[in-house]
Amino acid sequence: MSEEMKKAKGKDPKTEEKNEEPLEEKLKAEFDEKPKEDVEKLKSEIEKLKAELKEKDDRYLRMAAEYDNFRKRSSAEKDAVYDNALSDTVKKLLPMIDNLERAVAFDDGEKVKEGLQMTLKTTATVLSDLRVEAFGAVGETFNPALHNAVMHEENPEKGEGEIVDVFQKGYKKGDKVIRFAMVKTVN
Repeated sequence: MSEEMKKAKGKDPKTEEKNEEPLEEKLKAEFDEKPKEDVEKLKSEIEKLKAELKEKDDRYLRMAAEYDNFRKRSSAEKDAVYDNALSDTVKKLLPMIDNLERAVAFDDGEKVKEGLQMTLKTTATVLSDLRVEAFGAVGETFNPALHNAVMHEENPEKGEGEIVDVFQKGYKKGDKVIRFAMVKTVN
């Protein structure tokens, strides 16, 4: 529009240009301010997230260190329990060794026999203290969960599956079989 047309409409071209300019500047200033606010908000949020991440990272590292310490402590405790159990067991076996050494010192057959009987009695006591029980005696019924039948015989006077000879006793602690009994059974 020309200046004359603007005057004809009752508008002063000089004033209108002045009014347009401040509007442009105002919009430009507002536009310039908006990204600055957004940038500040984003920077603030980034700092907040960095702090959160650092806190979680520290928590993770502490938890990993605690787990590692727990694992090492558990392993050390397990080793100590095993060593203590082994020491206690050996301590209980030492009287048997003492009796065998005494029996070997004698030349008299009767004294040697007496020493071996003392050793067997001590062995039975030690196994009882350890809650280990022997099984696999003549007359018992064969049980494949406890016995290992290495020989069979036909004998109509005996019941089927009856143990007629024991080559090696079996031992168990509770339900755990330490050694199966080696036996001869009747078919």
